[in-house]
Parts: sequence; structure tokens; C-alpha cells
Amino acid sequence: MAVGPSRLSMSLEAAAQNLPARPGVYLFKSASGRVLYAGKATNLRSRVRSYFVERPDRAMIPDLVEKSTDLDFIITNTPDEALVLERQLIREHKPRFNSMLKDDKSFPYLAFTADEIPRVLYTRHPPKGARVWGPFPRAGSAKSVLHLMRRQFGIRDCKELLPQGCLSMHIGMCSAPCIDSEGYEERIEQAARLLDGDASAIIAEQTKLMENSSANQQYELAAISRDRIRAIRNTIAQQVISSTVYRQCDAIGFAAKGDLGLIVVLHADDGIIRNQESWQLIHRGDIGETINRFIADHYQNRNPPKLLVTPVPISEPVSDWLERRRGSKVDCRVPRRGDLKTLRILADQNATVQIEKESLKKSGSIEQRTADEGAEVLGMDSLDHIVCFDMAQLQGDERVGASVVFRNGRPEKSEYRKYTIRGKVIDDLRMMREVVERWLKKTEEWPDLLLIDGGQTHLNMIHELLVLHGLEKRFPLAALAKREETIHRINHENIILDRRGRVLIHCRDEAHRFVNRFHRKRRFKSRLQDPLEEIPGLGAKKLQALLRDFGGRKGIEHASVEDLILTKGIGRSLAQRIHDKLHR
Repeated sequence: MAVGPSRLSMSLEAAAQNLPARPGVYLFKSASGRVLYAGKATNLRSRVRSYFVERPDRAMIPDLVEKSTDLDFIITNTPDEALVLERQLIREHKPRFNSMLKDDKSFPYLAFTADEIPRVLYTRHPPKGARVWGPFPRAGSAKSVLHLMRRQFGIRDCKELLPQGCLSMHIGMCSAPCIDSEGYEERIEQAARLLDGDASAIIAEQTKLMENSSANQQYELAAISRDRIRAIRNTIAQQVISSTVYRQCDAIGFAAKGDLGLIVVLHADDGIIRNQESWQLIHRGDIGETINRFIADHYQNRNPPKLLVTPVPISEPVSDWLERRRGSKVDCRVPRRGDLKTLRILADQNATVQIEKESLKKSGSIEQRTADEGAEVLGMDSLDHIVCFDMAQLQGDERVGASVVFRNGRPEKSEYRKYTIRGKVIDDLRMMREVVERWLKKTEEWPDLLLIDGGQTHLNMIHELLVLHGLEKRFPLAALAKREETIHRINHENIILDRRGRVLIHCRDEAHRFVNRFHRKRRFKSRLQDPLEEIPGLGAKKLQALLRDFGGRKGIEHASVEDLILTKGIGRSLAQRIHDKLHR
């Protein structure tokens, strides 16, 4: 980039006449120096002069010019550099009149690190040298793909290599390259091809491998290939509509409601629509500027398709930049007829439907708002997935535990779990440890927060368990004490919850209700249990023989030891135990 920002002291219109006819970025500023708008141009003079014509082409321009008192510019060597610089300035200043992605710094990415044995990361700040895919419009979408990488390809996600392996290895979420890295590089390349969109080739390879394994009677290997094919299809190949003209094509749809804009991208290849993504934006009234801004962000870390269908024509600099990103021609169209028009309309319709949902969500989802408020209280990005544990017992009898799950502020009852304590411990602390450890070994999705009922002591116990399994940094942990509704966390100040933390209190109370209900059922069942069922050595068949010989339980109660041993299978010692149990 050749020149730094140059301040112009004359009127804006006169300043526009004196701008250089060079590529660069221009900045409209307020009297206080705040950037109101940042734009790129192949020719700065020509572009900025268009803001002062009698009938400007965008509705927001008169308001922008009226509120601006200064105009700066930065010359660049090429339009490509102007595009990159514009993106950086918009992210830095968040100008009022620019269209921009909501919270554009917080979208998650998936990355394979540059380590000798790469690991997969779910991150909002990809490390240097990593192979990056994204950004993903929703955290759940990125986490779903991350789970596929771990479960189906065995890609490690641990921060350090452990010679003895880790919990992920034992629960089938890692191929343990720390112990044996043979074939791991091939797994990485297969996963990378999948993330690049090359699913059909991987499915063909896995199908052939499955058939060969089956022919050689290696049924376990065949089953692994079968499950991998199913997971790939479920995650990537979501067929919506088909056409012979869809070949490496992205269709962009757009809808707006006030200053809320929403873009849908339909990814099509091999004649079918394979996937859909949606993105919320702050929209300033200019569809063209919004679409150009989105394309520059969206394909910064993605390979552009051969064909790009848009609702309005995109600018020449953006079109040229797409071709340089791809390394070959990108056909950018606004189709007026045929299948491509159908595809474009479908993308717009999807955007319209989704923006209506978002509008309703903003106005009516009390549960989601409580989850968002809880995340704000804890200083977290989201609390859309909470798992909470509680324990119950009565004088050491019927020791049970339970976990409840909240998603988007609502109880997800299909994911509730009950636990009967297997060990001999009778204190709540070690009971909680046993139950959480059993959950760790079986869960396939880490929550945004693991919440336990208890105080600092409970928190320390479960934190030690997570450290033991190398999971202390995988997800946040908190304990909620009933006294003053206090949240305890490791290396954080305690927080006394107010109205904004009610999702956490609701979750803890729901876990308490659920475990107590389970405990009451267990106690009631034990009171109704037949005492004969507790006698060692008296199985179902022998009990049926006794009932048949003596005509029922009353007959067994009145029988002597000598009478009982006359029943087939009942020896003297068992007969004595039966008599003692009924006449204790």
C-alpha cells in the first residue's frame, strides 16, 4: 500500500474532485472523527464523485453526506489490496452506514493445526499456519462437523500427546496417534477433502473399502466404513432439489426486515443442492453493497465455486478477486430464466422464511433470552447447551443421581439421564464424582457449561476429575450453591445470581426435581419388593416351583423347612434361608 490517510480540509464535494484516480479506500467521517462509512474503489475520484450527483443510486447516501464533515482516503497498489483493506477497516471501526456481518469477529472456524501430528480445533481465532475452514454461521453447525471429524476419522483434539492415550481414545473419539500414528496422515487428508466439499470421492472410496472388507469377512472394518458413509451423507449431502445444471454452484439469497438482513447460501454440486447456510447481517439499505461485503468475507477462507448466482450484480473488483482466489474463472450471474432462476428464487425464499423466524425469535423467545442473559452474567459466548447434575439418598439407602439438559433455555427431556450408584460410597461428593465420570465416558457432545448442585467443595472435586481426564479446558464447569444462589467457578470470583441468572437456577431446580422423583420411585419400589426375591440362590424357576407346590405365597409362609425341601431344586440350606426370611 503506497500512501497513508490524507486529510482534506476543503468541502466534501470539492475534496471528491481532487481525489486521485487510483485504487484505494475512502472514509466518510463525522465532526468527532468517527468513521461513518468505509468503501473501496478501483478509481477513488470517480467513485466518490458519484456520492454528490443529484439522484444518487442508494437511499442512504444523502443521509451519509449530510452527517459527514470530513473525507479521508488510502491509496493502494491494486483493487485487490483495497478489498482487503476495506474489510479490515470495517471490522475495526464498525461504521454506521456499512453493511457488516453481526459480531463478525466471533464466528467459529474449524482448523487443522500445523503440528507434526495435526489436531482439529473449534476456534474463533485460528492459529498461524493452520488449515482453516469457515467461518461457520452457527456454533452448532461447526460443532457437528467437529464431532464428525473426531468420531468418524479419529482426528485428535487434545492439547498434548499422551504416551498412554486419553479418555477420547477409550470412548472412540480419537485414533490415538500419540500411541501409533500409522495411517493418521491419510485420515487427515480424507477429512480435509470432506471439508473442501469433496464428499462424493470419499463416499466412493469408503464404499469400495466396505465391499472389500465384507468380501474378506472383515465385518468390523466393513461396519466402520458403513457408519462413516452414513455420517458423511447426513452431515454434508442434504439433498433438497436437483438439476443437471448445478455444478460447483453457490446461490446467494437475501431478505431484509428493517436493519436486520439475512443471507442464505445454497451449495450445489453434482446436480443436487447439498447444503445450506444462513447468516445474519446489519443491513444499511443497499443490497449490492451488502452482497459484495458478504462475498468478500465468506470466501476469504473458502474456495469460490465455478458458478455464483446472486440476487444483484456484483462489482467488478469483487468478481476479479473471486477469480484470483479460485485460480480460474468464476461465472457470476443474476439469472432471469431457467433452472438457475429457480435456484436463485429458492435461495431468496429460504432467506425470507428464516428472517421471519429470526424476527419472531428476537421478539418472542423468552427462553433464549434467559440463556443469553445467563451467558452474559458468566462472561461466556453462549449458554445454549447446559448439563446439570444432582444427587439424592436417604440414610445411605437408594443412592441415585441424575442429569438434566437445557438447550436454548428450555429443558430437553429426551436427554435426561438417571444413575444408580454402583460403588459403596455414601457421601454426596464421591457419588457425584462417580456419576459425572460415567457421563464423561459416554457423552458424544460437550456442553457450553457443566453445572453441578453444590458449593466450592463439590466444584473442586469435579475439577480434579476433569484434570485427571485432561478435560478441564474442554468446557466450563460451575457449581451452584442454594445459599444465596451463589455460582462458584475455578479461578473466578463467586457470583450471586440475580434475575438475569434464572436459567441456571431453573436448570439446578429441574435437576433437583428430577433426581428426587427418581429417588422416591426407587424407595417405593423397594418397599413393595417381595422378600423372597432378596434370598440368595432363589431364582425365578425355583420360586415358580415353590408357588406351584404350595399354591401361593401364603402356603410358602406356613411351610416348615422339611416341607420346603420336598420341592425340586430346594436344598436344606436354601430351605432354611427361605424359612428364616419369612419368619424373622
